[in-house]
Amino acid sequence: MSLDPALLDWMLDADPALRWRVERDLAGAPPDVWGATRARIATEGFGARLLALQEPDGQWAGGAYFPKDFDFEGPEAADDAGQPYTATTWSLNALRDWGLDAAVLAGTADLLAANSRWEYENLPYWGGEVDCCINAFTLANGVWLGADVSGIAQWFLDHQMAEGGWNCEWVEGSTRSSFHSTLNSLKGLLYYEAATGGSDAQRAARRAGEEYLLQRRLLRRLSTGEPVAPWATRFVYPFRWFYSVLNAADYFRAAALHDGTAPDPRLADAIEVIRAARRPDGTWLQERRHPGRVWFEVDVPAGEPSRWLTFYGTRVLEWWDASLASGS
Repeated sequence: MSLDPALLDWMLDADPALRWRVERDLAGAPPDVWGATRARIATEGFGARLLALQEPDGQWAGGAYFPKDFDFEGPEAADDAGQPYTATTWSLNALRDWGLDAAVLAGTADLLAANSRWEYENLPYWGGEVDCCINAFTLANGVWLGADVSGIAQWFLDHQMAEGGWNCEWVEGSTRSSFHSTLNSLKGLLYYEAATGGSDAQRAARRAGEEYLLQRRLLRRLSTGEPVAPWATRFVYPFRWFYSVLNAADYFRAAALHDGTAPDPRLADAIEVIRAARRPDGTWLQERRHPGRVWFEVDVPAGEPSRWLTFYGTRVLEWWDASLASGS
């Protein structure tokens, strides 16, 4: 895929949190260039704004997954209200995803060990809790910050469903895997494996989870072949905890690069959905905003071209198309 220089310039005209990735993955800039941009995350733009909101006890908004002032019985907890994205876990997710150097948060792991407890049964922060998605975020955030989260890594092996995936509702008795839970679990496991080397058992669990999604072509029900749900083909940034074919395809790109393998051909249907959503000018539109309280917006409103989605979509298609061109 030949990248339009004007489109590349448009993506480069972004916060350092996005610009460095565009420089590295699409523009072919040398490491000293994109590394310098990446270092700016700590001192300007989104990264600096979010870092300034960290509290002396290491937390954000006074809570682990929900802000301290969240009313679990109030309007903000209604089914259609989404959820707040201001507390500690979500803030760490953003900073890690943007590429902040963990050294900037030196001491945070110890502060959270001492001061942060999960809303669920007041459990200690780095021990995780019972929700797959929360544990996946904590696994990645913990190994990024240098906390011992080996117990959470083992938790995923102990709570994998028979069909290979995971479901946050296992605690309610569910025995069927979830697209959302499985993808988030895989992302956490891959991040942990990349940082630590992982184990044979962890790699086997990750590959079984990948197989769950690949058998379903990333967007279909295994039983009927019908589309799983409209959310699977909805393009939204930030991804948050929500599944989409773009979020999943980006994961499979990362996993293939980590493993040194070619793209699995069963990704083809999802890739074509991503390709079909690209507009003639090469951009992807933001389709909605996941509702819920945020510190500040990092992408455009619904209906506008999104630099973030355009970056992710372009990167996935370049990876896929390059593999086909090379015959791998």
